[in-house]
Amino acid sequence: MREELLTQLEDWHEEDEFQRIAEAIEEIPVEEQDYELISQLGRAYSNLERYEDAITQFLRIEEEGQEDPLWHYRIGLAYYYAERYDEAEQAFREADRLEPGDEDTLEFLEWIEQEREASAEPDLDEEEAEPAEQAVTAGAPSFRTYQPAAALDLEKDPLSFWNDDAPAAELYRSDTPSEELIASVEEELVFKLPESYVSMMKLHNGGAPRNRFYPVEAAPGQAIEITGILGIGREKKHSLCGSFGSRHIIEQGGYPEVGVVIGQGPSGYDCIMLDYRETGNDGEPAVIHVDRGHGYAVTKLAESFADFINRWARG
Repeated sequence: MREELLTQLEDWHEEDEFQRIAEAIEEIPVEEQDYELISQLGRAYSNLERYEDAITQFLRIEEEGQEDPLWHYRIGLAYYYAERYDEAEQAFREADRLEPGDEDTLEFLEWIEQEREASAEPDLDEEEAEPAEQAVTAGAPSFRTYQPAAALDLEKDPLSFWNDDAPAAELYRSDTPSEELIASVEEELVFKLPESYVSMMKLHNGGAPRNRFYPVEAAPGQAIEITGILGIGREKKHSLCGSFGSRHIIEQGGYPEVGVVIGQGPSGYDCIMLDYRETGNDGEPAVIHVDRGHGYAVTKLAESFADFINRWARG
């Protein structure tokens, strides 16, 4: 019976049925919940963005989890998204000690360092937080060297663009949008979304890209790191009209009012935007990178969203 339940929980996890996982385990008396079930419950809470609840569950099995790298990784993830970075770092370093070299663990440790560097920068006052729309020469953007990834054949397999196993995947992925939702999101944003973006979101509504690095044409060998693409919706915090969506990012970050934020990097100090300045709110926008951490430097990435994705897929 227990093995059947665990199999069912894994099936629900693969189907993104995190609420069903939580409800099924919550129905089991607390005294009958063992290490595996509590770990599954904590993971489900994290995927539901209930990070403090997840931490509470993981702490119930803290003693048993001390030699389990997965326990340290999972509680580290919950600490990270709860913005408890010191505790997250401690957990991920222990996970790395127990299972050295895990790419996801090392990536989180890098993100924590970037969060600390960003928070150490002085806050901008209101006047400084109003960048000019033509901020292209505001400062040198923060690109990084990278190893080109394998090219993706999106015509043959459009879903190969996405990495559903990435830590950020569930933060950004929303349910498939209806035509009514698309229309209402466009009305709220006051911008018509590119058809290529809408078509892509109908197949996979936001998420984490398989190739995190977007090569910068103007800087050979350099790339921008993108960890999440916002989907069409409101329910997920990291969706276009979610509580951490485009409007929130623009207002809180002081980004130029030129269009819609569709992507973010790990530092929280840059974003990818649809730029409607040359086409108007109903036209086909260009795609730009805006680097708040370097004087709001703007780099044009592509003339259209379709071109942006095709270049990205080439690696």
